[in-house]
Amino acid sequence: MAAIHIGISGWRYTPWRGGFYPKGLTQKRELQFASRAVNSIEINGSFYALQRPERYAQWYAETPADFVFSVKAPRFITHIKRLRDIHTPLANFFASGILELKEKLGPILWQFPPNFKFDVELFESFLKQLPHDTQQAAALARQHDSHLHGPASMKAYKKKPLRHAVEIRNESFIDPAFVRLLKRYNVALVIADTAGKWPYREDVTSDFVYLRLHGAEELYASGYTPEALERWGERIDAWNHGQQPADPQLIAPGQKPKARKSREVFCYFDNDIKVRAPFDARRLLEHFHLDKDLATRPGEPVAEGVLS
Repeated sequence: MAAIHIGISGWRYTPWRGGFYPKGLTQKRELQFASRAVNSIEINGSFYALQRPERYAQWYAETPADFVFSVKAPRFITHIKRLRDIHTPLANFFASGILELKEKLGPILWQFPPNFKFDVELFESFLKQLPHDTQQAAALARQHDSHLHGPASMKAYKKKPLRHAVEIRNESFIDPAFVRLLKRYNVALVIADTAGKWPYREDVTSDFVYLRLHGAEELYASGYTPEALERWGERIDAWNHGQQPADPQLIAPGQKPKARKSREVFCYFDNDIKVRAPFDARRLLEHFHLDKDLATRPGEPVAEGVLS
């Protein structure tokens, strides 16, 4: 079976200290702790500003060998440039260091603002420009400009597929043409639970599935009950087995996903305001018995040598 990755969006939150993070844990060791309590993390600082290669290299070094990161792409491309004239900004992003994550690099998340409407030609132009392996990404990175602060990262290390996922927040995307585009370019539609605020659809458009759980009743705040986590577990199990849940909510019911025996699943909790995300992630990991190989537990002291 393909892997199931369950984790959190970001890891540096002040309210988590003394709750999820045990008292006395230094800030510089928080990633080490978090990456041993869940099996994947979505990097979100990259959404607000370009990071540096040495930072990605440090994150790589601080996490277990089988850990996986997803990376949230810059809002400069999605929210400010709004997909227009983005060749150089894309080059700058890929040169900023994400290739330093090497084999730990998972999908790249492209989140669009609520006022961004679906435009077939513009969106396909964007999808055409996305690199689909690390060698393509390295070649694109070499086209960066002076807006990249500091050194550039332009080495692929080893050829590895690159995956992309798109999170929508405007009803205009509820269009079968959008699903066809995603399938054509093997890009995943993010299954985003936003407490009913933005569109929720479950079309499987790629060889993997990407979920973002922002809160059941209150965006970014409310947690998930045991019953809700059980329901998410059942849906993830179906997607992981190459199937659809019995009651999928689809944009294009007539467009069946390619048959697969299994699909890799990435699921991130983003209900961080009230310190629910890491605990909900851990409970869902336990649902799949994926907690057994993790070295730390939320809120518990760190055993000697675990973070060394």
